[in-house]
Amino acid sequence: MSRLNIFLKDKNKKSPFRLLYELAHFSWVKKELPQVYIGKRLYRREVKNYLNYLSTNEIDKITNSKKLHKPIYSGILRNKLFFAYHLEHLDLPTPKLLGHNFKKFFVFNSNKVTVHNNQDLFSFFKNYLEEHNLQGIFVKPLDDNGGKGCHLLTLKTLSHIIEKKASTLLGGDFIYQEVVIQHEAINKIYPHSINTIRFTTFMDTTGKTQILSAMMRFGNNGSVVDNSSSGGFYVSIDLNKGILKGQGNQAMKHGGNTFEKHPETGFKLDGFKIPYYEQACKLIQQVNQSIPERIVGWDIAIATDGPVLIEGNDNNSWFGVDIAHGGLLENPLMTKILKEA
Repeated sequence: MSRLNIFLKDKNKKSPFRLLYELAHFSWVKKELPQVYIGKRLYRREVKNYLNYLSTNEIDKITNSKKLHKPIYSGILRNKLFFAYHLEHLDLPTPKLLGHNFKKFFVFNSNKVTVHNNQDLFSFFKNYLEEHNLQGIFVKPLDDNGGKGCHLLTLKTLSHIIEKKASTLLGGDFIYQEVVIQHEAINKIYPHSINTIRFTTFMDTTGKTQILSAMMRFGNNGSVVDNSSSGGFYVSIDLNKGILKGQGNQAMKHGGNTFEKHPETGFKLDGFKIPYYEQACKLIQQVNQSIPERIVGWDIAIATDGPVLIEGNDNNSWFGVDIAHGGLLENPLMTKILKEA
């Protein structure tokens, strides 16, 4: 309903006749109801190649393909604790793992602690932050995605977060990582979250990793995460030049807006050169060889001294990637992936 409401209010719609034709044409060619037509904003006047956008069936075909995904690799990617241990073992750049908890049982630096209540939890984190002189601790659920359940614990925010989220932390399973110090050039665009590059890769049958697409995601409205599902937005990246290309795109449920500049900082997006971009591309090749899942969405942060691996996703966010790149089916590699799937 929220998407429909935005669609009805949008003054940039094609003519009613054109809309009806495209809806029918999309349904006939894709062999499904045009569920993505509004969500991907294909109704807007500037979109001419609406058939080059992935349908729901095409996305499901890739996501559910047993040729492109293996449970043993998907399991490592989905469990953030497994993933963190794997990267540290290979000595690949990733946020330092401080600890984890399975409900009330906490393991930090090999120390095992059972935390019984809110006050114990507050004291535990306060002491840890002070003893290790940390700017903050980043908290992530072991198996959720989209930025849900993530928190930044600092001495300033600790009391508020424990008050609101103690039952969630003590009743769930989380990992705790050292905060990445983001590159100053990225901070100028948005300093409140770690703004990551989402690389989508395809490993062919010879074991060669190819980068299908890349986009950069930015937090918004003071959020400490950059996911579009949490109110952030994303911008396409020119794969050859490593620069931001075009407008920022916001998810429909958060307004479906487009941005020439970051709405909080006013920083112009198009043409921004991403620091350490070439190194980030090389890092992607390394990690994909160590976890040979054939289709992955990798999240890379740019720290002060180079790229840092945040996570990998076997259930890639094809919806946003498709919008950012103006229809993925224009890429011949996408056609090859669908045939193989």
